[in-house]
Amino acid sequence: MSQVRSVTYVPGCSRAERSEARPGEGGFPELGARGTPPHPVPSSARNHPLPRGERVFRARSTFVAIIAAVLVASALGAGALWVNSLGPPPLGKDLAWSTVVLDRDGRILRPYATPEGRWRLRAARQDVDPRFFELLLAYEDRRFRDHAGVDPRAFGRAALQLATNGRVVSGGSTLTMQVARLLEPRTERSLAAKLRQAVRAVQIERVLSKDEILGLYLSLAPYGGNLEGIRAASLAWFGKEPRRLTLGEAALLVALPQSPEARRPDRSPETARRARDRVLDRMAAAGVIEPGEIDRAKAEPVPTGRRPMPMLAPHTADRLAAEAPQKSLHRTTLEAPLQVAFEALAKDRAAALGPDLSVAVLAVEHATGEVLARVGSADWADARRAGQVDMTLAVRSPGSTLKPLIFGLGFEDGFLHPETLLDDRPVRYGAYAPENFDLTFQGTVTARKALQLSLNVPAVQVLDKIGPNRFAARIAQAGARLVLPPGEAPGLAMGLGGTGITLADLVRLYGGLARLGTTVPLAERLDEAGLVPPPEQTLRLLDPVAAWSVGNVLLGAPPPENAVGGRIAFKTGTSYGYRDAWAVGFDGRRTIGVWVGRPDGAPVPGMIGRGTAAPILFDAFARLGKPIAPLPPAPRGTLFASTGKLPLPLQRFRPGALPSAGSEPPLKIVFPPNGARLELAAEAGETAALAVKVAGGSGPVTVLMDGLPRATLRDRRTVTVTPDGPGFVRLTVTDSSGATDSVLVRVQ
Repeated sequence: MSQVRSVTYVPGCSRAERSEARPGEGGFPELGARGTPPHPVPSSARNHPLPRGERVFRARSTFVAIIAAVLVASALGAGALWVNSLGPPPLGKDLAWSTVVLDRDGRILRPYATPEGRWRLRAARQDVDPRFFELLLAYEDRRFRDHAGVDPRAFGRAALQLATNGRVVSGGSTLTMQVARLLEPRTERSLAAKLRQAVRAVQIERVLSKDEILGLYLSLAPYGGNLEGIRAASLAWFGKEPRRLTLGEAALLVALPQSPEARRPDRSPETARRARDRVLDRMAAAGVIEPGEIDRAKAEPVPTGRRPMPMLAPHTADRLAAEAPQKSLHRTTLEAPLQVAFEALAKDRAAALGPDLSVAVLAVEHATGEVLARVGSADWADARRAGQVDMTLAVRSPGSTLKPLIFGLGFEDGFLHPETLLDDRPVRYGAYAPENFDLTFQGTVTARKALQLSLNVPAVQVLDKIGPNRFAARIAQAGARLVLPPGEAPGLAMGLGGTGITLADLVRLYGGLARLGTTVPLAERLDEAGLVPPPEQTLRLLDPVAAWSVGNVLLGAPPPENAVGGRIAFKTGTSYGYRDAWAVGFDGRRTIGVWVGRPDGAPVPGMIGRGTAAPILFDAFARLGKPIAPLPPAPRGTLFASTGKLPLPLQRFRPGALPSAGSEPPLKIVFPPNGARLELAAEAGETAALAVKVAGGSGPVTVLMDGLPRATLRDRRTVTVTPDGPGFVRLTVTDSSGATDSVLVRVQ
């Protein structure tokens, strides 16, 4: 066998000499076979110049290396410039999100589409069933928690499959790259677009955490039509939040974003089913889920149509969204399950009552004023019932529902006790002669029975004693508003419904009774921390003893038919002409108000509070799902006594307006009228005087100013008295039979 000789380059040797070089003697002759110099290299060989060919070869190699370095540097520079030209990564800060109104526990009450008509609801990891993430990461991006936005292994696998099969078998996009594509949508599918996504993914990973990236995917992934994000998809396809998904539902939501239009369940349910099953098959092959569970998931039906978006508390949602249009998220104090129950209650009862009637219900936690449920109408979409009008804020006649507050002021003033006797018999106040609802009279009754039976005459007598102006002022002081016809001053008729008030204000006032005399504003909005802002102030309605006494009396009001009494303190009311039926009540924790009627104010013959609104009130308390809380114990200073054991002035109430036993007409201050505003001008050197004109009564009449006697009238019925100065002045007259009359005027 011939010997193979190596041809190596030896500096200073000819081609023939180089071809004869033995192993160990070529290339670097100063080194032997084992790297040791066998012979010294002659100096003539070391200094011999390179042949021309070798010099050309070396020059060309150097030039190519320089050109390659320039090209690489240029490519790197151009790449750096291109990446820099992309600017900061998109993070979705400028996206238009759907406005969403949530209940106190984060459940959706009502979402609104974006201005371009898309349902784009924010979602976070804690909003979604953990099983969904198990499927998503296993199917889409196994190394999501480990890579920095781009997964080289996934890219290599995708390229190898493309080269082997001649088609795309699996993509190399990570979830972060998909988020980048969703934040910067592009129609073309090119290498440049994919490279851009990869760069953006790396940028996004440097700015956001993995959970934040998942949140963007959960909020922006397409699910067919105008649905974006898993929350909108779960509501539209399954009618529920994505917190509790079945395995089949989770698998379908994993599969849909890959081809949302082709796999839309409402258009191609079979395609959607096959895509879902492929996700499940991959899980089965990976051994992640047991075969039996996979089979059950495949047996689940695929939805064939979209469900409507939630529409709870639409009146509250519309109002809160209109009050703060710049906000996309509104947190409320409402409880979604209770809102569902009350809306169903209002709709069912209105349907039974008639096609034109509506029902409004308002429930609050009276300790804090938090609104738990607000039903503004029986059906928001029912135009015949004026469903879009919020009847909890409509001004209506309250009927007899203000009577507890009238008696409460009587208890507070000390001239009335629940066991004080009153006369329920015909009485006239000038041209006004109040009558009871059933046109009968009960004779002598206690204040307790008069309020429980809602007798009109005793209530008017007490209101006359208090003064309508003072009563209206106390209501306003407590934060509610009484609406009178233009140009009219408060009068006695307001005690029977001759004024206007909203259900919201009425519930606030009754909540004040439950709170033992103080009211707080109704609160519906939670702050950014999910808490109810503390009320700015508590307002005085009654003193604690008076408020507790009213609640104790109302606790014994006769309940509606088939209802259990003695559990809630409540009062009903019916406005003049059967236009409004009311029922408002409270236990130890919650206050609920109910209104029934026609929103257009038309009369409904036969509709009364006790028969129409009270059953709804009791049903509402039953649907709270919580036991009835007892009322608070009596405050210190509460007087417990029967009528005969009361102090003598409290045993019987003697209103001044009642007709006397003889033929004399009732005692009445004819001038000035109650609530008058008088401008008194005095002559030079004289003191301004106020003329008082009295009619009726028997025997001498004593005129008192602010409780102090000022004059006695015998035959004549006009006298002048001198006020102490500008301000409010109470004028009172009393005759020999004990009848009295009183007015409050303002002197200026």
